[in-house]
Amino acid sequence: AFCLFSDKDIIYMCHFNGAVKGKVLITNYRLYFKSSDISRFRAVCCLGDVTVMLDVPLGAISRVEKMGGASSRGENSYGLDITCKDMRNLKFALKQEGHSRRDIFELLFRHAFPLSHGLPLFAYVTQEKYAENGWNIYKPVEEFRRQGLPNNKWRITFINKSYDLCDTYPTVLAVPFKSKEEDLRRVAAFRSRARIPVLSWIHRENQAVIARCSQPLVGMSGKRNKDDERYLDLIREANDTTKLTIYDARPSVNAVANKATGGGYEGDEYQNAELVFLDIQNIHVMRESLKKLKDIVYPNVEESHWLSSLESTHWLEHVKLVLSGAIQVADKVSSGNSVVVHCSDGWDRTAQLTSLAMLMLDSHYRTLRGFQVLIEKEWISFGHKFASRIGHGDKNHADQDRSPIFVQFIDCVWQMTKQFPTAFEFNEHLLLTILDHLYSCRFGTFLYNCESAREQHVRSKTVSLWSLVNSKMDIYLNPFYTPESGRVLYPVASMRHLELWVTYYIRWNPRIRQQQQSPVEQRYKELLALRDEYLKKLEQLQLSDSSTSSRLANSPTANTSSTTSTPTQQYTHLQTPF
Repeated sequence: AFCLFSDKDIIYMCHFNGAVKGKVLITNYRLYFKSSDISRFRAVCCLGDVTVMLDVPLGAISRVEKMGGASSRGENSYGLDITCKDMRNLKFALKQEGHSRRDIFELLFRHAFPLSHGLPLFAYVTQEKYAENGWNIYKPVEEFRRQGLPNNKWRITFINKSYDLCDTYPTVLAVPFKSKEEDLRRVAAFRSRARIPVLSWIHRENQAVIARCSQPLVGMSGKRNKDDERYLDLIREANDTTKLTIYDARPSVNAVANKATGGGYEGDEYQNAELVFLDIQNIHVMRESLKKLKDIVYPNVEESHWLSSLESTHWLEHVKLVLSGAIQVADKVSSGNSVVVHCSDGWDRTAQLTSLAMLMLDSHYRTLRGFQVLIEKEWISFGHKFASRIGHGDKNHADQDRSPIFVQFIDCVWQMTKQFPTAFEFNEHLLLTILDHLYSCRFGTFLYNCESAREQHVRSKTVSLWSLVNSKMDIYLNPFYTPESGRVLYPVASMRHLELWVTYYIRWNPRIRQQQQSPVEQRYKELLALRDEYLKKLEQLQLSDSSTSSRLANSPTANTSSTTSTPTQQYTHLQTPF
């Protein structure tokens, strides 16, 4: 990163400290502010004297607006208002003389939205180097082999190697063994965006699968496609499922409405299949819900009617419905029945449901590296529209394609980690890091909308987020983790058991930040570190004693008939109290 702007005489209108004078530094990656004087935190819970600091990646900025005009009167009424994608709003007051605002506004506007100004995203500029190449964390064929594919019911096809079957699907697909390539092309013609039903996960014991796709193109006239009907029956036959369950993520009324635009859902003509609607709302409803949540948590937490205010956002209700849908998918597969999951296009709600169901069913995805594979597989390779949903480097903050679908998924994962604190190898810090770099544009991991676009521009020219994560894995590990390979997790998806993720949504409030470190987790980490220290010392003693014994044994004066046990033998029975 290189410096673009520096000013040591700027005022940050802090929501918690009032007007704070300090130095601002803007690079092509971040906006950094540090108060020049110690400020007194004036909230209800006084934290005493604090240094106010801001560190905001420019990629996290959603909107930059000018505050006040040349004729503005009143103290600190002239400056900049910055809206961030990570729940923050920042205001800076500037001097009116000398057009000082114009320079900082133009710099921020240009470098926060580089794509709108013909500039590269920061991921292409950074020169970071890591020991491990995170792009290698997910290899589709290896992952299918781990699951037990190919077998006599399922095969791997490279029909999409040039992205000509479906431009938003990955190149490696798993399909029913009996299906032919021409069948796949005919099915693609009847599925929205040609996103045909393909296998995402298979149960090793009962061979039930999770398949994912997009909606069928039924339309108002109720079109049928015999190839599509037969293809879904091949999925059912692969493990002799009595009835193939099709989980449509949408509310039924939305699915019916989609017929007007040529979409729709599987009707009675699909023999041996049952259709279940999961009532999960669309991207626009989720966007508005998160906006309402932001209104009640930033800058000040709505204290007087907190529960009713939180309920009015419907955020936890949406989280509940997503989790509830994933539980139904996991339970059906666990009981030996194959399922097909889709929404409209199969890249938003579908990704939420399949990835959460897999997290419940497969303990591999609950490890640190396995979770990276899950995100790469279900979200990145299967074409969740990260660029459209997040708006990387794009000034069009009112774009209707933007939506916090991936944030909602990570929230659901967090809910599961709270309910099963020993089941996940990774900790909350990993989830926070992922969401921070979802916006930062520092890594190539979440750029673009699909694999075909990414293949051209990302892997060879940017660094993967997983390179960073795997370079310092210790800070992302859960000290309470207990591996349990065969266990299926069924979280409780009821409003009584779901919590607002305070350490994400309200973390910019200084009062909350003070409470982020769990004292129990901190003490447990200390004990683990102490245990490791004792074990290391024990190992050194054993090595030392072993070499001493060796020297004695080779000594001409050694008593070879001695039968007393050596100290080494005694040490092996030592136990640590942890």
